[in-house]
Amino acid sequence: MTQIKQHKRAANLLNRILIEVIEYIKNKPETTDVAIRQFIKQQYKKHRLISDKQKSIVAFSKNTSQVHYYAEQPRKLKKGDLIMIDIWARLAKKGAPFADITWMMYYGRKLPREYAQAFKLVAQARDKAIDFFKNSLKNKTVPLGKEADSVVRSYLEKHGQRDRFLHGTGHSLGFANPHGRRVRINRKGRLPIPINVGYTIEPGIYFKNEFGIRSEIDFYIDSPGEIRLRRSSPCGIPTGCEANSTGQAISRGENYKLIITTICQKQIIKIWKKS
Repeated sequence: MTQIKQHKRAANLLNRILIEVIEYIKNKPETTDVAIRQFIKQQYKKHRLISDKQKSIVAFSKNTSQVHYYAEQPRKLKKGDLIMIDIWARLAKKGAPFADITWMMYYGRKLPREYAQAFKLVAQARDKAIDFFKNSLKNKTVPLGKEADSVVRSYLEKHGQRDRFLHGTGHSLGFANPHGRRVRINRKGRLPIPINVGYTIEPGIYFKNEFGIRSEIDFYIDSPGEIRLRRSSPCGIPTGCEANSTGQAISRGENYKLIITTICQKQIIKIWKKS
């Protein structure tokens, strides 16, 4: 199995695990953040995936305002909680690359307007980055990491969120952990994004001690051809692929295609089981 197919498989399984998490919460509304992390760990094993030491981020309410929150002391899920689920894993095979995705959820009947508006802005910033890659490749230009980051950062700054975007736009997908060693999509990314290497796009905004929103997808730049974006509904299972440990930064002036390998979440998923 090639590394591209390995990533495709891992990405599809992570999408499936997130759907399983939604069902878990519906069926166990008295659950905790720690219990959900344990459930995710069990699902990795079930699907023959491996991860790193932390394995997942499960954050409720104000804990979502932390970029990396690793729940250790159980916090019970409550009605009205915003939920951030960030999971990453790879196939249990030598040389298999990671997939890494983040979804936002809400436990309750009616989604607060501030959550909906914040997610809409983050999703738009994410899609601005996708469109930037699409248009650049159409014009036979492979963007530098800092160029793609600037698109997202400028969009969030335009909407008054400059100081709430606390990290880079994306990173390459590694083999020992989800953060690879290739050029990052941030202010310091001075090289073109290499072909056949998995990357994330993951803008986020964080309101200190209140809440945070992040949307994370995976993508890669493939060989010459048309631009193809693979999208589906928030609860669908998409197809796609990615990732290569030997991919090299490519020169500008070639024709390449962009492939999205994970679900582009369109809205916060509401979870509520009628009694």
